[in-house]
Amino acid sequence: MNRTDGGLIAAASRDEPGLPEFSPGDASVYANREISWLDFNQRVLWEAQDPRNPLLERIRFLSITANNLDEFISKRVGWLTRMLAQDANHRTVDGMTIAEQRVAVRERWREMRIEMDACWRDLLVPALADAGYSIVRYSSLPAEAQAALREYFIASIFPVLTPLVVDPSHPFPFISGGSLSVVLTVHPEPERSLFARVKVPANRNRFIEAGDGRFVTIEDLIESHLDLLFPGVTMSSVRLMHVIRSAEVGTPGEAADDLLEVMEDALERRRLADAVAVDLNGDLAPSTMELLLEEVRLTPQDVYASGDLLGLGDLEQLASLPLSGESFTPFTPATPSTFGRDGEDEPAFFAALRAGDLLVHHPFESFDSTVALLLLHAAQDPQVLAIKHTTYRTSPDSPILGALIEAAARGKQVAVLVELAARFDEANNIEWARRLEDAGVHVSYGNPNQKIHAKISLVVREEAPGITLYGHIGTGNYNSRTARVYTDLGLITTDPVICADLLNVFNHLTGLSRRPETKVLLVAPHNLRSELEGRVRREIDSAHRGEPARVIMKANAVEDPAFTSLLYEASQAGVQVDLISRGITRVRPGIPGLSEHIHVRSIIGRLLEHSRIYWFENGGAPEVFIGSADIMKRNLDERTEVLTPVLQPVLAARVRAILDALLADRRQSWTLHDRTWSRDQSLTDEGVHERLIRTAPFS
Repeated sequence: MNRTDGGLIAAASRDEPGLPEFSPGDASVYANREISWLDFNQRVLWEAQDPRNPLLERIRFLSITANNLDEFISKRVGWLTRMLAQDANHRTVDGMTIAEQRVAVRERWREMRIEMDACWRDLLVPALADAGYSIVRYSSLPAEAQAALREYFIASIFPVLTPLVVDPSHPFPFISGGSLSVVLTVHPEPERSLFARVKVPANRNRFIEAGDGRFVTIEDLIESHLDLLFPGVTMSSVRLMHVIRSAEVGTPGEAADDLLEVMEDALERRRLADAVAVDLNGDLAPSTMELLLEEVRLTPQDVYASGDLLGLGDLEQLASLPLSGESFTPFTPATPSTFGRDGEDEPAFFAALRAGDLLVHHPFESFDSTVALLLLHAAQDPQVLAIKHTTYRTSPDSPILGALIEAAARGKQVAVLVELAARFDEANNIEWARRLEDAGVHVSYGNPNQKIHAKISLVVREEAPGITLYGHIGTGNYNSRTARVYTDLGLITTDPVICADLLNVFNHLTGLSRRPETKVLLVAPHNLRSELEGRVRREIDSAHRGEPARVIMKANAVEDPAFTSLLYEASQAGVQVDLISRGITRVRPGIPGLSEHIHVRSIIGRLLEHSRIYWFENGGAPEVFIGSADIMKRNLDERTEVLTPVLQPVLAARVRAILDALLADRRQSWTLHDRTWSRDQSLTDEGVHERLIRTAPFS
């Protein structure tokens, strides 16, 4: 065996001279998951550096990058650290050991932090200054401005603060993950040096107005008034610190009488989880650094020292400055004609839905006046007998869950599947679960070892011919807030086969039967993988016969090794494979003999691409599916996911038009060549998001 093409393992011979032969077992044909995820964050960071974007949007992109990177460190470095303790030499499918990945991720994290700091310091700060805004030191302000801020500090910040000193009677304080802390050395006596910490309150603005377009940071205000917190004490080595803790606390699979209590315990364990990284805005005294690292159980390699602003995620506050022309032009989501005409009258509304399937594309078409409206009408309509619904991530003020509580109060049968283990949304979901239960809603949590990620609803309505079912299958969460910035699709249908399948899925989830029996819906972990793989193999067979063969898949991630191997097989057979993958992508496209027929794009822009679409040529009778599942092992094998076919030709054609628009984009799209992402730097082309905003509604 010889290594060629950047480390790919190639056989010495093949029927076609000069073309290497690849085995699915060759580790180097798979990109590393962690590095690929960081590549996605790098693409978001580029948006902050891209001068084609308005200034405030660039600030917002930098904030998003910072939050994404913190989440990555919390999730994935937490996982790598846990795996490292079990088997540092374990190799993932791409051939890298856990130890190698931990080192590679740490180095990449540091490189990205340096680039983020430079973006803020060298690009955005000067641009803000040109626009009349600046972040200044409290000490540089005139006396009148200082006096006003001191008064604000004493009235609104000082009462919230708690100075903590470490000495024999005061143990080292717990430093919560994600928080900012002012750390310093205090000297109660000349020969004594003690570690001290003041937690920066998260319920106050990070950037405080000081007049004339000037802001000071809250930590600067705290540092400038430490004399009020430590009166009569000498202080030195004042720094800002940010600790990231692991989000890996295991899954709530243990036996328990109440899964709600198990998840509450898991949240508490996460709060107390091990630290995985520390940010500092400067160096600490060696003795102080030694104490800090000992207490948080980290090494110097886990510390990033920056001379710039920490907690760049808080820049979201500045992205709302009143700067004309420095934000994306706002738009009002369209309301499809069916909903606009009959949105106020329940009988007319449901009659319009019976007329034919509806496809809605958010946020170009309003979530609130389509999907949310369906459930609001269902809650109030006296002919509705029951509502069944899943919720994975939702907003704290969810109008949908509020409507379901109202429906239960009106005597309707309401069943809600609440996924308590939705990462970082557990507390919100626990709160909603309790509110729903208190209102008399039948709340189920499903199998504790299998997350319910499907986005499905079913309305049961009594009508003249008999019971009619109204179903919704979506690609995104039932969240009115994220529906304004995430691109998602939803199918609203009264198709009797689809709705009967939905009913079986809900009965399976609430009754925990062995498997749901479905005729057209693809449901993980039962038949979704096999059905998708079977359709790819059908395209392979078509290619072998010399017939047109094509697969288009749009997902948030293409991570599953087995599916990646199948796509390589399809490419080798001559199937044209187009992947639109926002994030993790294990595929290495464009390699002769392996993946030259695979093309991979990633769309990054003002909206977050979130829809999942699967399109197959099928010998000239295309099949298209939408739903909740990405091409990840967890989605295919370990979660409850639902994909629905889009059966009406006009709607299937509309989905294909959306795919074509994404594939044709030259403004927001990145192209993957083997392991390297590149971008068209067009200055004139209209981005696909702007085009879809301009052309909505489609119906």
